[in-house]
Amino acid sequence: MISLKGCHFPKDAVLYAVYFYLRYTVSYRDLEEIRAERGVQVDHATLNRWVVKYSPMVAARAQSKKRPTLNSWRMDETYIRVRGKWMYLDRAVDKAGSTLDFMLSEHRNRPAAARFFAKALSSNGIPSKIVIDKNGANAAGIREVNKILNRFGCPAKIQTVRSKVLNNLIEQDHRFIKRRIRHMCEFKSFRSASATLDGIEVANMTRKRQFSSTTTSGFQIFAEIAG
Repeated sequence: MISLKGCHFPKDAVLYAVYFYLRYTVSYRDLEEIRAERGVQVDHATLNRWVVKYSPMVAARAQSKKRPTLNSWRMDETYIRVRGKWMYLDRAVDKAGSTLDFMLSEHRNRPAAARFFAKALSSNGIPSKIVIDKNGANAAGIREVNKILNRFGCPAKIQTVRSKVLNNLIEQDHRFIKRRIRHMCEFKSFRSASATLDGIEVANMTRKRQFSSTTTSGFQIFAEIAG
C-alpha cells in the first residue's frame, strides 16, 4: 500500500489528480483549474510533485499485480527529449500487445539494453524469444543476458528474432505514449521524465485491462494498484 503520510489531501483526491494527468492530454495548469471546479484548491506545482513522487510507486506495484503475460516478446525503443537531448524509452510488449516493462535510458548501447532486459526478466520471467529490429545494441544486450543465465546454470536460451514486420506491434503501441507527451512541455530532468513515463505506462496498462478487477473504471483500477 502506498502511504501518503504528510499529504494534506485525501488519498483519492491525490490519486485522481495523478491518474487524470497521466491518462489524458491536460497540462498541470489545466488540471489545477479542473480540480478547482470540483472544489479542490491545489497548485499546479504541487500536482507536478505528486506525479513525480507517486507514479514510480504505482508502477512498481503494477508489475506484481498485472495479469500473466506471454513468453514471446516484442522490444523496441522510442525517443524522448529531456533537457534538450534525445534519450531512449526502452519498451517491451508480448505478442498479444500487453505491456511487459519499460525503462528510460540516456544511452542506446549494450549496457543499457542489458539492464532493460534484466529488469524485464525479473518481473516477467524468461521468454522463449524476443523480437527486435536491426539495432545491434539490443541484440548484444540479449547475448549478455544469455551469458548471465548460462553462468547461473539456466538451460534456457532466449532466441533473438530480427523482424521489422513482427515488431510493428510495439511500434504501434508507442503511439499512446507519444500522443500523451506531445502536449507536455519538454522534460526538465531525467528524474521527472522517468517518473512521469512510469505513470503514463501504467495508465496505458489500465486502458489495456491488464489487471484483474471487478470495475471497468481506469481510475478505480489505478487506485486499486496503489492500495
